[in-house]
Amino acid sequence: QVQLVESGGGLVQAGGSLRLSCDASGRTLTLYSMGWFRQAPGKERELVAAVSRNTDNRYYVDSVKGRFTISRDNAKNTVYLQMNRMKPEDTAVYYCGAAISPLDTGRIYYTWREYNYWGQGTQVTVSS
Repeated sequence: QVQLVESGGGLVQAGGSLRLSCDASGRTLTLYSMGWFRQAPGKERELVAAVSRNTDNRYYVDSVKGRFTISRDNAKNTVYLQMNRMKPEDTAVYYCGAAISPLDTGRIYYTWREYNYWGQGTQVTVSS
């Protein structure tokens, strides 16, 4: 079992920055591909950014490219999402997910169904 806890959400003005953290316990994250998803009211949960086990591969949805950066610190068992130049459309609940990837260290997982563990989510609100 892996327990994930997100933090760092809050209210920020458009153009501002936030850094989300996802702290894991129970097992090392080194066996997991990691992703940040978000879900706005009335919308489906979408993958915002993902990073493979070996960090060789990263994915960003087009709407955040050049503004968001995903990183992981395996020594701290933590994954981060740095969000810069934020926009009102970034407003959502942000979730951290872990997808077991024991054989392929470079794999990215794109759909929420492929993720085995989730945090409780953290609210991000961007005011205009």
